[in-house]
Formats: sequence, structure tokens, C-alpha cells
Amino acid sequence: NYPNPFNPTTEIGYSIPEDTFVSVTIYNVQGRSIQSLVDQNQNAGIYVTNWNGKDEKGISMPAGMYFYTIQTDNFKDTKKMILLK
Repeated sequence: NYPNPFNPTTEIGYSIPEDTFVSVTIYNVQGRSIQSLVDQNQNAGIYVTNWNGKDEKGISMPAGMYFYTIQTDNFKDTKKMILLK
């Protein structure tokens, strides 16, 4: 993600080599899902999604460390990011 640390938004970029189902989800340090950014089939290509530091209900999250997971049928990766206030 860029920038990292971030305030108030960050971009998460990823590329897909083949058509597949893609999930990008934000988690807090306790492992609870905060927000699902992508949850759909996507064609091969380069993509960017944004996280605005809010949960599914639109409530701003406190400063701290968060994780995002990018998952497809054949791939899964988790990275950390820091929200500064």
C-alpha cells in the first residue's frame, strides 16, 4: 500500500495474471475483519483499490496497525499498514 504510514487514505495496488475471484480485506490487530474492499471476479490486469481508514459502517478507525489480505483462487498474501492520526 502507498503511502504507508497513511492518513487519511491509502492505495492498495495488485496485479492478476489470470481471470479469477479476488478478495481484499482489512483486519485489525485482533484479526477482526474491518472492511471488505474487493470481493468479486476480476479479469487479468493491474488494479488499485483505496481504504479510507473506516470500517464497513463508515466509522473512522483509531490510529494503529492494520493488515490487509489479498486472496485469489491460487494466491494469498497479508501485509501490514499503519494509520496515523
